[in-house]
Amino acid sequence: MANKKVVIGGIASILVVACVVAACVTLTKNDETSSSGQVTTSTKSVESMCQPTPYKQTCEKTLSSAKNASDPKDFIKVAFEATVTDIKNAIMNTDLIMQAASDPKTKDALHACEELFDLAIEDLRTSVSKLDSFDLSKIKDIVDDLKTWLSAVVAYEETCLDAFEKTDGDTGEKMVKLLNTTRELSINGLAMVNSFGEMITQTTGLSRKLLTTTEESSFIEASNRKLLQISSAKPNAVVAQDGSGQYKTIKDALKAVPKKNAEPFVILIKAGIYKEYVEVEKGMTNVVFIGEGSTKTKITGNKGAKTPGIGSTWHTCTVGVSGEGFVARDIGFENTAGPTLEQAVALRVNADKAVIYNCKIDGYQDTLYAHSGRQFYRDCIISGTIDFLFGDAAAVFQNCKLIVRKPLDSQNCMVTAQGRTTSGSKGAIVIQNCEIKADPEFLAAPRKPAYLGRPWKEYSRTIIMQSFIDGFIDPAGWSPWNATDFGLHTCWYAEYQNRGPGASLDKRVSHWRGYQRGISGDVANSFTAGQFINPSGSSFLPKADIPYEAGMMKV
Repeated sequence: MANKKVVIGGIASILVVACVVAACVTLTKNDETSSSGQVTTSTKSVESMCQPTPYKQTCEKTLSSAKNASDPKDFIKVAFEATVTDIKNAIMNTDLIMQAASDPKTKDALHACEELFDLAIEDLRTSVSKLDSFDLSKIKDIVDDLKTWLSAVVAYEETCLDAFEKTDGDTGEKMVKLLNTTRELSINGLAMVNSFGEMITQTTGLSRKLLTTTEESSFIEASNRKLLQISSAKPNAVVAQDGSGQYKTIKDALKAVPKKNAEPFVILIKAGIYKEYVEVEKGMTNVVFIGEGSTKTKITGNKGAKTPGIGSTWHTCTVGVSGEGFVARDIGFENTAGPTLEQAVALRVNADKAVIYNCKIDGYQDTLYAHSGRQFYRDCIISGTIDFLFGDAAAVFQNCKLIVRKPLDSQNCMVTAQGRTTSGSKGAIVIQNCEIKADPEFLAAPRKPAYLGRPWKEYSRTIIMQSFIDGFIDPAGWSPWNATDFGLHTCWYAEYQNRGPGASLDKRVSHWRGYQRGISGDVANSFTAGQFINPSGSSFLPKADIPYEAGMMKV
């Protein structure tokens, strides 16, 4: 089964590469035609398309087999065949799966990989569908969508490899080799999409314009109308432990969600402590969880990375969300595994265009896994000890409280651990007008170092702006991942217009080339919700009566 997923993951990756190339060829057909007027590709055009990619040899080898294609579909077919051959050859030379079967943690890691590749395939199919309905007037939004989805694909592949960190033997090393070509193709595809967007802007003169007053009003009114469907509509399902609803468990209520649901499917979850593991699957779109208060409606679990049979952080979550358009409000998400079981996720979100409002997300290490996709958090309380806000989503947090809890004696505390693995990825953690404070138990204990974050992956990216930072944060602000210089000079960390006793920049990590001193207002503005995750064409915010600031906030 895992073999199949790896193969399909590779196929899907090259599909997007091929589609982007095909789109580029179509858009530039007036410049590159044969004597008969038909679009052709040549060695020169393949080299040109591969120029912005980091793995040029892989790119040219794959696309060169499409040199006789004249129709985009033929081009894709030839690219398919070349990629399938490469990945099948890699799989035929390994007995990885057979060797892994006897090790429970490795088996769990492989199971996680299967799920992750399924998710990657869906995002890539969505990308293809978007290109099939190519509209030049919406090219900036199309590129933003493609960049988001391809960034997610790269994150899924990386998460698969992360799952082997706590396994025995050399299975992880073998998986790295097995996925080498697939990863290169995905990263190349992302680079080509970025280059594609730049080319379109230059050749057509299109650029994302600011919304006029009329357009902005129309955009907000349209979004509010959609929200009213959530706020005023009768719930599609009611969950109550006392039997007063249609369902007693959230899992049962989710079974009623239509596949690829286009309208908000509202699930009212009445007050109670729900001890269950919930998965909002990829096909469960536009699902809305509404509780009766973040301390009254609570979903709780206790799985950690050291729980027997668990090998991956991915599988520790109490609630996992993959379905696009997810909304949660007035709910508590909790993982009570405690610090001794290490990574223990309360909420994992890898859904695009997800909104979390007035929720309480509690745990210790790795509390909130903002994995991938565009995400918006407003008026939430998020608590933890180590890396308790982590992942590679393009995630904006507004008016949230980030609470550092008391760790084990041997541990230091890290608020964030952003996981961007390539410089072209869209991912970033944006913390705007939030409060970074310590739990009373943390302050009462012997002082432990606490930092704003550390670089989990090489191109980790986080900006904290217009926020209150309390004095318990170490003056250096940021911590290395380990004793090496990993990520210190390739990360992108910035602070802008913060306040509080911990906001002073005088003693920040000035020797890190990745730490950005004195960023401009324009740079900070590029990370506001209206520009970073919700440009004019996306229009998924505001939603469900949730407060939303598109730009800089009044603080």
